[in-house]
Amino acid sequence: MRVLHTSDWHVGRTFHGRDLLAEQEAVLGGLADLVDTERVDVVVVSGDLYDRAVPSAEAVDTCARVLHAIAAAGARIIITPGNHDSAPRLGAFAAFAKAGGLHLRTAIADLHEPVLIDDAHGPVAFYGIPYLEPELARHALGDTELRGHAAVLGEAMRRIKADLAVRGTRSVVLAHAFVIGGEASDSERTIAVGGVPHVPGSLFDGIDYAALGHLHGPQTLAEHLRYSGSPMAYSFSEANHRKSVWLVELDANGLVGVERRELPVPRALGRLRGQIQDLLTDPTLDVEVEKFLTVELTDQVRPLDAMRRLRERFPYALHLDWLPEGGKPRVRRYTETVKGRTDEEVACCFVEDTRNSPPNDSERALLREALAAVAGKERE
Repeated sequence: MRVLHTSDWHVGRTFHGRDLLAEQEAVLGGLADLVDTERVDVVVVSGDLYDRAVPSAEAVDTCARVLHAIAAAGARIIITPGNHDSAPRLGAFAAFAKAGGLHLRTAIADLHEPVLIDDAHGPVAFYGIPYLEPELARHALGDTELRGHAAVLGEAMRRIKADLAVRGTRSVVLAHAFVIGGEASDSERTIAVGGVPHVPGSLFDGIDYAALGHLHGPQTLAEHLRYSGSPMAYSFSEANHRKSVWLVELDANGLVGVERRELPVPRALGRLRGQIQDLLTDPTLDVEVEKFLTVELTDQVRPLDAMRRLRERFPYALHLDWLPEGGKPRVRRYTETVKGRTDEEVACCFVEDTRNSPPNDSERALLREALAAVAGKERE
């Protein structure tokens, strides 16, 4: 059996305010081609199919088209919710979807009941563990003594292993968790609710393959224990990630091997640093024009209308910081800043601290007019 391990699609996510649905569909639609060319039997999504509990209609439509293409290419699909998804909404039509080869494993109480899929050697048991928020999960599992992520996931795996011992089949577990040894990036939402979020990898001992989700970088913690990562970069901290999925092969005895399949990059990420005039005129930066960019300006004086000017050359510039060479002026306490100063002096001081340059004569005149107008309203 050949299994394609994916996770953290986050359909509907934006990147510094920019809609990514077109890019997401382009990348995720390519999974159907992988199913066809690699003769994949099952595609798993280990949590965070959507980016939010109530996805937009456009996000749902995009996801539906991608899933339909994967199914049409010949694969069964198994999905579990992550910490971004709403398990009840995702699993609302699970019974109907099952008939079409889409298995939505969203109920904590049923996590020990596998999806059984046959190959030439018999059945493979796929266990889907929904994201387990400790406080909610301990009640759903019927054990209020459980505390923390490791405890609730440990109980989930105890139940799965008990069921597996009876069945005696090969096994794949989908889990959305922060396993010790994994490396985080800036785009994951913390799952540290009321305690330590990490869980030991030893919980997955005895499983043929554990398809992990939550961390956005592809990672190998053990041969049978891996994160596929997100299919696209969702923060500039992921600029060096090689986005990919894992192609997992099982034979009659269990795991045979795992291979990486890299995904296309719809738009690369880049970082620029320097003075704005240099960035706008340097011909060597032509290679950066089509990238999503984060820009750090080092001008001593904050440039006016900087983002608009940058986007005239770099239309996909998304994030801007101003960090003047040598550092910003010393930050003083508010009481120190205003003590003994007139309103006009405070306003001018604010402008100077904000852009590292005092206001010119016309700007001072404008500030006086504004202060006079405010004072006039206060007297009315």
